[in-house]
Amino acid sequence: MLQLTGEESVRSPGLWKEISFGDYICHTFQGDCWADRSPLHEAAAQGRLLALKTLIAQGVNVNLVTINRVSSLHEACLGGHVACAKALLENGAHVNGVTVHGATPLFNACCSGSAACVNVLLEFGAKAQPEMHLASPIHEAVKRGHRECMEILLANNVNIDQEVPQLGTPLYVACTYQRVDCVKKLLELGASVDHGQWLDTPLHAAARQSSVEIIHLLTDYGANLKLRNAQGKSALDLAIPKSSVEQALLLREGPPTLSQLCRLCVRKCLGRACHQAIHKLHLPEPLERFLLYQ
Repeated sequence: MLQLTGEESVRSPGLWKEISFGDYICHTFQGDCWADRSPLHEAAAQGRLLALKTLIAQGVNVNLVTINRVSSLHEACLGGHVACAKALLENGAHVNGVTVHGATPLFNACCSGSAACVNVLLEFGAKAQPEMHLASPIHEAVKRGHRECMEILLANNVNIDQEVPQLGTPLYVACTYQRVDCVKKLLELGASVDHGQWLDTPLHAAARQSSVEIIHLLTDYGANLKLRNAQGKSALDLAIPKSSVEQALLLREGPPTLSQLCRLCVRKCLGRACHQAIHKLHLPEPLERFLLYQ
């Protein structure tokens, strides 16, 4: 049995009653209990900084959560309201709080595409790469095409090839949702071009989505056209017959040029940090640009 803790306040006698159970808030309506948000949640969600600071000054618990464990910090980040998020964090909001659906404030910041919120959360100790059973911020950033958020997370040592069940790697997600800018940056930063979702490669995803531009990008970075997925199909098998995607794949079926082989070999030798190392080799500018796919 839950023990009532905190004060009871009545909104409208006989109809509404707000009761606080520890960090939970619940509204009752004619005897039925349902999850709701507090005034602090509303202020954070709407970006009303003055109202939020007033509530905090009045002693409202910044870590009050709904029955679904959604905090005011979750709401502020989902709305991209960095000033509200910072005020909550400065007053002790849990930076790594998790909802019942596995979402952290950082995940919500990546949903909104707020690089400012991502940065402030990381400053206050947010885990850039949460446990596997939680929602992945980088996959959400890539899915929505928020490249800046993705780059900030990668700069904070998130595994660029992290494979999440049902989603695959960030590169696979970028190909599935046709986020060309994210595909380019992930490949530039050294993402494994053939690592997707189990046996399904990013090239399979690109062929399935009929994305010619992404097909060209992946094959330029050495994608293996012969790899087969769990159904035994190659990327070419998934392409629509006589489509531009099929033509692009057929053109890449032959042996690569010597220059392409050399570029791939150099990049493989330099490793994942090749985009930084190449600048230190003091090569002629045309050669440097070729190695950097510019």
